[in-house]
Amino acid sequence: MEYGKIAGSEKPVSRIVFGCGGARMWAGEESSDVLDAAVEAGITAFDTARVYGKSEEALGKWLYSRGRSGVFVITKGCHPLEDWVPRVGGKYIEEDLFRSLDALKTDYVDLYFLHRDDETVPVGEILEALNAQAEEGRIRAFGASNWTHARLQEANEYAEEHGLRPFSASSPYFGLAVQLAAPVQGCLSIAGKENAAARAWYRAEQFPVFAYSSLAGGFLSGRVKAELGTAAVIAAAGAVYGCADNAERLARAEKLAAIKGCTVAQMALGWVFAQGLNIFALASASTPERVFANAQPAVLTQKEADYLDLKAPN
Repeated sequence: MEYGKIAGSEKPVSRIVFGCGGARMWAGEESSDVLDAAVEAGITAFDTARVYGKSEEALGKWLYSRGRSGVFVITKGCHPLEDWVPRVGGKYIEEDLFRSLDALKTDYVDLYFLHRDDETVPVGEILEALNAQAEEGRIRAFGASNWTHARLQEANEYAEEHGLRPFSASSPYFGLAVQLAAPVQGCLSIAGKENAAARAWYRAEQFPVFAYSSLAGGFLSGRVKAELGTAAVIAAAGAVYGCADNAERLARAEKLAAIKGCTVAQMALGWVFAQGLNIFALASASTPERVFANAQPAVLTQKEADYLDLKAPN
């Protein structure tokens, strides 16, 4: 396992992050088998959110039983409710953060993401609120999920000008499969040709990216098989990932995985790490066996990465 650092925290952060948004943890089920397996595999970082059902509670029970030391806890707040009215600002940060801390059975979060943005709220107001929580010790570092890189840059320039702590990380969608539509309202992707400028910014800044759905919502987990045929693969991929190009990406991932003796998921995760970004890849798993496999992404050459992304014929 490789590790990185996030400004504001001294803990080593595993490049593979265990995603706690799977069905078992969403339902609040006891999940110590997969969480313990993650630690055994070298994973230190665990990602959840206030709106992931009872995921925070499930993670909190495990944290309480094993101890907080060495675990890098990530959660997210300020997500719209059912009416989709934006909830970004000091009031909502405090409201959601306190609920998260209670559910997680801890007095601080290592990395706190704002789950959505509201561009009508000035970045200064948001940063002041986050800095206040950091000063109280409730969050060690903070970041933004589904924010544009332009808005992130604006916020961090404001922080520098006003002597405030800046955002330490970002969490957009990024993976081998290109999204055709947002899976949920307000989700933001930096994958695909249309988002080249965003990736160029992240690459130049080496700004940490916590890539959610790095296995394309399970499409690249090995669940869908290319042998079904293009039409069936497209149908199985659904409206978010269902297209001929993604079907071909899956077929190539299967072919290269067979040659290299690894899983399709390991191949897809390996592609994420071959893009020159300061990346942390979020991957969920329902069994210890899948946890151990995901913790060992394939190592790819540039030629192999280009082949998977349809940039080279073979």
